[in-house]
Amino acid sequence: MNALKAWILRYQLASLVLLTVLLAVVLPLALDIFRLNLVGKYLTYAFVAIGLVMVWGYGGVLSLGQGVFFGLGGYAMAMFLKLEASDPISTKIQSTPGIPDFMDWNQITELPSFWVPFKSLPFSLAAVIVVPTLLAWVVSFAMFKRRVGGVYFAIITQAVALILTVLIIGQQGYTGGVNGMTDLKTLWGWDTRTDSAKYILYYVCVVLLIGSIVLCRWIQTGKVGTLLLAMRDKEDRVRFSGYDVANFKIFTFCLAAALSGIGGALFSLQVGFMSPSFVGIVPSIEMVIYAAVGGRMSLVGAVYGTLLVNAGKTFFSESFPEAWLFLMAGLFIGVTMAFPMGLAGLWESHVVPWWKGRREALRQASVQPRPVADATPAATATSAAAASVAPAPAALPDGVSRQGA
Repeated sequence: MNALKAWILRYQLASLVLLTVLLAVVLPLALDIFRLNLVGKYLTYAFVAIGLVMVWGYGGVLSLGQGVFFGLGGYAMAMFLKLEASDPISTKIQSTPGIPDFMDWNQITELPSFWVPFKSLPFSLAAVIVVPTLLAWVVSFAMFKRRVGGVYFAIITQAVALILTVLIIGQQGYTGGVNGMTDLKTLWGWDTRTDSAKYILYYVCVVLLIGSIVLCRWIQTGKVGTLLLAMRDKEDRVRFSGYDVANFKIFTFCLAAALSGIGGALFSLQVGFMSPSFVGIVPSIEMVIYAAVGGRMSLVGAVYGTLLVNAGKTFFSESFPEAWLFLMAGLFIGVTMAFPMGLAGLWESHVVPWWKGRREALRQASVQPRPVADATPAATATSAAAASVAPAPAALPDGVSRQGA
């Protein structure tokens, strides 16, 4: 128990423990299966948000195309699920049984060769991570090795998102077009639409999300995390120290892409469809907003930001269907203007100092005055208590803030 406590304190994971309790205990007990399934869908976006914390908050590289990797992971899983739902018996009314329905509608009479490997679940699971990571490596290697960054890199990622969206919609016979892939209902014969299956998929999503946060936190607290912060603030100094800055950026970008792919695959499993509406520029910018609202320097804050934005979207669209877009815009503008570092920054700058001050005040009030005869020992005790008060942390330079998990 002491070792676990020391490990939590070392990596500042107390906030992660609270998040785990909220996701694994409180929400399943408080929500019905429909709402819990919605939360599960929101958590799939959180994979993208924590990836953005790594690549944007720590690496200083803003990507506006993370929806691409989310979509690639989702389509890799959706292709396997769609093939399973397109067995010859279920599709016997088609002109060509045994192929997905959208292919039959587009006069395709044979399963394309690049679809065949997706009949294998292990291959599909590997593709969920490998395909987004490979594309991220190609894009980042071509850009970062030529020292392309900042606004130019953000525009390029938007262009990639636009190109992939047009490609998916244009190749309707192979991708399902604008409708995407629908009617995904079984995984190796297991019906994913039942309530028990939704509970299991929700907990799988929670476990993978917590594991991803622990992995990212481990990277942040190591040498790579320190170099990422230094590279973000003073890139030239890190380069002159002998480090290849581009390689660190490529690694972080690929890590964020892999996490996004996992989120996309879980989305296909829990929601039962995948379409280009999750790949383009608009969803990619929404994903950046998740991290901005939660705090781009905090992994746990990014998860809370994702939940808050999506819960607000659901609430406003149900309660104010004609004005919910304006209300969401007001929420985004208000939070980003009032709290530039997001909700995690608000916690660090206001709640934590208030809590420490309150604890110190209670501790001082608990010190009882000694009799006059014991003035000298009392003075000694007071001096010792004052000496035990931890010194205030040194001020950090602009753009660098101490963050927990």
